[in-house]
Amino acid sequence: MGTVPSALKHCLSYQHLLKEQPWIGEPVPPPQPGQESQTSGLPEYIKIVEVGPRDGLQNEKVIVPTDIKIELINRLSKTGLSAIEVTSFVSSKWVPQMADHKEVMRGIERHPGVRYPVLTPNLQGFHNAIAAGATEVSVFGAASESFSKMNINCSIEESIEKFEEVVKSARNMNIPVRGYVSCALGCPYEGNILPAKVAEVSKRLYSMGCYEISLGDTIGVGTPGSMKRMLEAVMKEIPLSALAVHCHDTYGQALANILTAIQMGVAVVDSSVAGLGGCPYAKGATGNVATEDVIYMLNGLGINTGVNLYRVMEAGNFICTALSKKTNSKVAQASFNSGTIN
Repeated sequence: MGTVPSALKHCLSYQHLLKEQPWIGEPVPPPQPGQESQTSGLPEYIKIVEVGPRDGLQNEKVIVPTDIKIELINRLSKTGLSAIEVTSFVSSKWVPQMADHKEVMRGIERHPGVRYPVLTPNLQGFHNAIAAGATEVSVFGAASESFSKMNINCSIEESIEKFEEVVKSARNMNIPVRGYVSCALGCPYEGNILPAKVAEVSKRLYSMGCYEISLGDTIGVGTPGSMKRMLEAVMKEIPLSALAVHCHDTYGQALANILTAIQMGVAVVDSSVAGLGGCPYAKGATGNVATEDVIYMLNGLGINTGVNLYRVMEAGNFICTALSKKTNSKVAQASFNSGTIN
């Protein structure tokens, strides 16, 4: 095919793409009062919940130094993200990567307008989190009995009882609680999960006081069709405004599934910088959908996130360099031709 003209190389370069094309790097301006969304039928604003520091790093086999985790969170705090899940107050026996949760919580720089939720599996974890300075927590259940027993060592019913204790204590302290439902589109042990089961667990979490329910495709087997069917079932039980989606990209379906969800009105999306992640109790599950790829897609749809893609990519480059691994973000791979920031 011959050599690539230098002008074309320049057009494809990361610096030109992100710095000379502000619609890619910068957040989409919010609509003016009375102005319609740029893309009819889609939410005007999508909240991105960044889960990289917790869900992204928990599956790394080599322990990530605490100062690296803190620096990653501090960099993400400067991107425009409004929610960054920073760590998990679980037993270090089960998730050794999160053993430094107290140090992480005390070491990060907290920015105005940014929430820093942490995962708490039980009342003890909740109290430890609050003592470390947490101001928002999350509980994580599952729509699969087998996964619940493998992931948090109890049945779905037993987990609900534990979560009720956490939510009750949190309510007394004015601490907001977010709920997760794992295996919403499939389980590594049970296979397909009925949408009705997802709706049942989601309803119980919402009814006990979780302000938002994040529906997780934990092993990334979902498709737009299964996402649609699951959401239709859940939306009969829970207000649309209280729903979020959390997609892994094992089968390359994450962006398509997210698009399906936002076409149905979901306006909260979980994602992980550089596509980091997996699940220690879900064999074969690869990383979460990359935050960079989600923002790129939403920017192209004219949907505001308030997040600067360029800065997220810089944070992704930082953590991938620290971990000596390649980013899973297609946008970052295409943009960082040389593998480094110039």
